[in-house]
Amino acid sequence: MQRNYKRLGDFIRLVDERNRKLEVTTLLGVSVSKHFMPSIANTFGTDFTKYKIVKRNQFTYISDTSRRGEKIGLALLENYDEVLVSQAYTVFKITDESRLLPQYLMLWFKRPEFDRFARFKSHGSVREIFDWEEMCNVELPVPSIEKQREMVTEYQAVEDRIRLNNALCQKLEDTAQTLYRHWFEDFEFPHSRHCEERGTSDEAILHVAESQSSYNKIAALPLAMTGYKSSGGKMVHSEELGKDIPEGWRVGKLGEVILNFDSQRKPITSSDRIKGKYPYYGAAALMDYVKDYIYDGTYILLGEDGSVINSDGSPVLQYVWGKIWVNNHAHVLKGTNGYDDNSLYLLLRQTNVSEIVTGGVQAKINQTNLNNLKILIPCKNVLLEFNLVINPLFEKIKKVKTQTQKLEELKSLLLGKMAVAEA
Repeated sequence: MQRNYKRLGDFIRLVDERNRKLEVTTLLGVSVSKHFMPSIANTFGTDFTKYKIVKRNQFTYISDTSRRGEKIGLALLENYDEVLVSQAYTVFKITDESRLLPQYLMLWFKRPEFDRFARFKSHGSVREIFDWEEMCNVELPVPSIEKQREMVTEYQAVEDRIRLNNALCQKLEDTAQTLYRHWFEDFEFPHSRHCEERGTSDEAILHVAESQSSYNKIAALPLAMTGYKSSGGKMVHSEELGKDIPEGWRVGKLGEVILNFDSQRKPITSSDRIKGKYPYYGAAALMDYVKDYIYDGTYILLGEDGSVINSDGSPVLQYVWGKIWVNNHAHVLKGTNGYDDNSLYLLLRQTNVSEIVTGGVQAKINQTNLNNLKILIPCKNVLLEFNLVINPLFEKIKKVKTQTQKLEELKSLLLGKMAVAEA
């Protein structure tokens, strides 16, 4: 045992309180990201008297580590007084919080070294189990309670900043999406920006793209402004869409407004990945960091197979930038013909792709079906004016997310400091 390290089993004990009176109704699960989450289990006909009760500042973990990759599902209950979890979960508590803070112990559990230890110590032929005895054998530094509080406060301050950043980015994206719907679904774009006013010649498009004064004027207009449709702009009926659309707009195919960079993707297995600083993306999420990159710029990643569609029918998307590596499970796209990367992202967020999803066991969106998906294509000068309005929002999102990435790195450094914590 290392200096100042203690055996966890000297600080914790099992808890096995069942919901016999059916007084607790909130059922939660546990994620490998070390959080409680709404349960996705089918509970029809379930006897909830057998489910375990978890109370505030108690822990629960999933001892079966077979199907969770390199992480173990574990969480500390902080946002509820009590909840229910499956009887298959292990629940435990700290016996004396004046010696070991629950929040400090949770920081130790968030360390990647703990996940590796739990996977290494898991055993079993059919299923690998990280059992209670192995949990008790975990060793960790236990500095003074004052030092523990200091470390927890420092870490939580960084987490709070990350939460604020994420909320700001979500608000900025929501604003951009609202503007998109206002212009391209409600057809309430500024009347003076329509095709009939300036045309779609190269000279007109260049004029729009270079008009910073136009951007300043449009960006200041409220959503309640009188736009094209409500001010009597000419509409024509589209048989293909079954609705009226602005004159000069047309039904086209998604392939007309996207550039596809799938051919540059390079498959790489987990065993061949060399750790580095460049993000490695899959169909739906950031998967890892690797030593090299194959793309440099801003791209829209659209799930090709596996996780490809959301519950509302929209495609699974990621808005990414910088030097990155993308695996073979995501289409790599950029905008063209009036659409830039930002407006393409908003278009795809509002597009239902359920009709082009194929596959039985595994859902798939192939490149041919993606290119042939019907969309409404506006006049280019309207699109370019819109790009001027939303681009500052996306630049702000990039700036804030870059800051968030640095904060995530700081979190990792703080967790690393725990290994050498002194009393």
